[in-house]
Amino acid sequence: MEPLKPLVHVSGPSDPGPGERRQMLDRAAQVFAEAGVAPSDVVRVDVPGRGQSEAGDAKVRPEVEPVVPALQSGSLFGERIGLMVVDAQLLRRPEAAAVTDLLDGHPDPGDRQVVLVSAGRLPAPLAAYVRKHGQAVTVRKLRARETAAWVRDASRERGLRLRREAHDALLERFGSDIGSLGQALDQLAEVEGPITGDLVRDRFRNRPDEPVWHFTDAAAKGAVDEALRRLHDLLTHNHPLVMLAVIENDLRRRAMAAAAPDLETFARWVGAKPDAFPTKKSWQAGRGAEEGNLSRALDAVRRADGMLKTMPEETHLVTMERLTVSLCYWYGR
Repeated sequence: MEPLKPLVHVSGPSDPGPGERRQMLDRAAQVFAEAGVAPSDVVRVDVPGRGQSEAGDAKVRPEVEPVVPALQSGSLFGERIGLMVVDAQLLRRPEAAAVTDLLDGHPDPGDRQVVLVSAGRLPAPLAAYVRKHGQAVTVRKLRARETAAWVRDASRERGLRLRREAHDALLERFGSDIGSLGQALDQLAEVEGPITGDLVRDRFRNRPDEPVWHFTDAAAKGAVDEALRRLHDLLTHNHPLVMLAVIENDLRRRAMAAAAPDLETFARWVGAKPDAFPTKKSWQAGRGAEEGNLSRALDAVRRADGMLKTMPEETHLVTMERLTVSLCYWYGR
């Protein structure tokens, strides 16, 4: 087996669906695990698409700037650090040149693990540098036969007795979205006996069993991987604009909880009973949040709302993923 190199390029199809994107991120996480880099030591940078940056004319856009210190400095305590650049194919030429210079000029590449995740080709001159010095990992477009085989294997791993009609019903419901398929199989693992097609269709008719607050809880904890998994599952059943409305409403309740002097006042402001579980949950969450970060999170939700309403549909998933990563930094702090 080829030794892991400090620079890895995970490339997927140019038009990845949710399943391919999940595989790309999973392969990146696998690289960091093999390199001995803890998730908390990985700096994730999401490269914005055209018209999605706060400073569109800058040589290196603000969203990409964290790459610079991540590549310039090593760990103070000797452990390896990680850098993951998501949607690296969207790097502008000056940004790609800057990243190439930083990679080439680092005196000890062994103290870090860099993973570039791209949908399609990297821009020059970064592509040439990666071909010469990096390691390639390819995620191919999922075909129906490959997805079906994945479901069979994943079912066996979970010890599920999946009947043929249940297998077909899962593929019909979730397509090639293996992230959601995996979540569905995890839920079906609680079922005793054979799993039928009718059971699958009844259980996953409208929405998953888990409520949206699992997503907001993960964001509040700063758990990026968990929040992204929750997002992918929820978007299988909800339009992104519906998700945004839920997130905005939750943020507003937290902001009101942070401003309210006591639980009874907060309950009166939101028109709810003080002893209700959702009221207490919002109250407790809001008490630990900083007003400035809540405002930043609300601004990010509004920007995402504008992008979803004006940008092509193929950008919606990426927009929601970037928002989720941002919320993990601002939501509960």
